[in-house]
Amino acid sequence: MLGVGAAVTLAAWNDSEFVTGDFAAGAFNLEGSTTGADAGYDEHPDAASAADLVFDLPADLVDNLAPEDTVYAPFWVRLDDTTTTAATLVADSTVAGTGANAANLSYTVYEIPAAGTCDAATVAAAPVVASGATLTAITVGDSVDLAIGTTAGEAGAPAQLCFEVTAGADLVESETATATWSFTATSN
Repeated sequence: MLGVGAAVTLAAWNDSEFVTGDFAAGAFNLEGSTTGADAGYDEHPDAASAADLVFDLPADLVDNLAPEDTVYAPFWVRLDDTTTTAATLVADSTVAGTGANAANLSYTVYEIPAAGTCDAATVAAAPVVASGATLTAITVGDSVDLAIGTTAGEAGAPAQLCFEVTAGADLVESETATATWSFTATSN
C-alpha cells in the first residue's frame, strides 16, 4: 500500500469597510425691527437692550393718553440670514411693568400680515399672541410660525406683531408707565 500525505492550508480572505459621519450644528438667530418689514433689524437679546416700540397711531394720543384711549405700535420679527431651522415664537412674559399707571394700562399683542398697518381695523380679526389686563400681567395666546429664508444667506420672512395698549378708566393724570415684553423663538 502506498501512503500519500497531503498538507492543506486554508486561507481566510477578509476585507473591511469604515465609515465616518461629520456633524455640524445649524445656526439659529431671531432679530427684530421697529421700523419696517424689510429694514432696521437688530438683536435685542435681553431687557436691557429691548427695542423701543414706536406708538404712533393715533399720533395725537402717544404722549397724551386719557382714559379709554388706545394706541398701536408695530414690531417685526424674523429669523436672520444664518438661521437653518424654522421656529415657533411665543410670548414669555412681561419682564417689567413699572410706573404709577402700570395697573391702569391693558394691552393685546396681535399677529398681523408683515405689510399690514398696525391699527384697530387690522387687528379686528387677527390672532392674539399675548394680552394682559395690566402691564404686569400676561396671558399667552397663539404662537407665531417663523420660516427660514428660501435660499442660503437669505433672512426668513418677517412676521409683524401689533401692540395695542388701552388706558383704563383709573388712569392717573401726569403719571407714566413702562412695559418690557419677552418673546422666545424655539427651533422646530
